[in-house]
Amino acid sequence: MIIGAGGGVGTFAVQLTKAFVGQRLRGLFSMPREEDLRSLRELIEAGKVTPVIDRTYPLAEVPEAIRYLEKGRARGKVVITV
Repeated sequence: MIIGAGGGVGTFAVQLTKAFVGQRLRGLFSMPREEDLRSLRELIEAGKVTPVIDRTYPLAEVPEAIRYLEKGRARGKVVITV
């Protein structure tokens, strides 16, 4: 699960995270186009796109993950494992 990802699991993450932090959180929503997703898939399969994961936190450490993001030092995605 990635904090900041919209729709589906991302929306669930925002709702779940509200229980752990004293801030107002909102999810990001987008309407992916099939053509864009197909192009992205092709880039990933060709090895031209590699996700950068800065840190991974277990679900129990969501507040710590958010504090880390707030510091502005993340150099990639912060991932929450369930």
